[in-house]
Amino acid sequence: MRVTYILFGYYVLISSVLVNAFEPISTTIVGAGVTLGLAAVGQKMYNHLHESCEPKWVAFNSTGLEVALDQKLFGQHVASRVIQKAVTGFMNNKNPKKPLVLSLHGWTGTGKNLVSQLIAENIYKKGMASSFVHQFVSTAHFLHLSQIENYKSQLQQWIKGNVTNCPRSMFIFDEMDKMHPGLIDCIKPYLDYYEHLDGVSYRQAIFIFLSNAGGEHITQVVLDFWKAGRDREEIKLQHLEPALSLSVFNSKQSGLWHTSLIDKNLVDFFVPFLPLEYRHVLLCGMAEMSAKGLKPDRDVVDQMARELVYFPKSERIFSSKGCKTIGGKLDYYT
Repeated sequence: MRVTYILFGYYVLISSVLVNAFEPISTTIVGAGVTLGLAAVGQKMYNHLHESCEPKWVAFNSTGLEVALDQKLFGQHVASRVIQKAVTGFMNNKNPKKPLVLSLHGWTGTGKNLVSQLIAENIYKKGMASSFVHQFVSTAHFLHLSQIENYKSQLQQWIKGNVTNCPRSMFIFDEMDKMHPGLIDCIKPYLDYYEHLDGVSYRQAIFIFLSNAGGEHITQVVLDFWKAGRDREEIKLQHLEPALSLSVFNSKQSGLWHTSLIDKNLVDFFVPFLPLEYRHVLLCGMAEMSAKGLKPDRDVVDQMARELVYFPKSERIFSSKGCKTIGGKLDYYT
């Protein structure tokens, strides 16, 4: 920021010298023109050096998202397809009727946070570090039930202020299963089909909810496919979404319990994240070694993966923590 001010000051100094060279009658007119011109130059310089809501900083990369989902998200063919189509369709729509609202569900370590990160990285130049990406964690930001009315007011002000600043803002709500029921309903007007609300349009914004709620139902469906000898890749969104939305709506352990967001059909997609099997843990491990700058070693990853906890106890099919602890485990084995 200091660089911008110094450069801008330099231009103002030069302009003052130039203005003094003109005759008195023309000084006022020319001076005003130079000032306006320099203000425009200064604004362009500021936008070039500092993040703004301009295309230089906010632009969707559909191919980048597709490649990232393919190379970094494992065992989630349903989620990958839904996310790619939903985000691409929304971002390519010049006149959406409402914000994009995604609710991601599944056990820990299955890729929900990763997907949020990949979406951000392929819309915002600064990814998750962008000032237009806002992440809320229920156990950190909305901890006390006694403060719920204050939380509602603060959340409404925060969303309105940031969408006013940049219509293409993204809001991520993590640990929805730990959020106090009723709190999230305060943002319902911003997710609805209003063209403007108090002079602000929310139609270009993205809202993402992350939750473990519904994990039991998702796991049971995948287990049933396994017991029937069917390939998990045969599972489609319609096998999971209707019952998933209903179970989340009726779960008292969910911040979406009896929420108007579901009741009024404002959530565009309930995205299921399937429990990960041993083979998916191997893929996570190999990718993690590459990310650490190490040469992927199948024997090392295999040793690490075999010592993880799997469920159900008798079959040992699914990793109880998905790929969440892979990074730390590999540090021990490498």
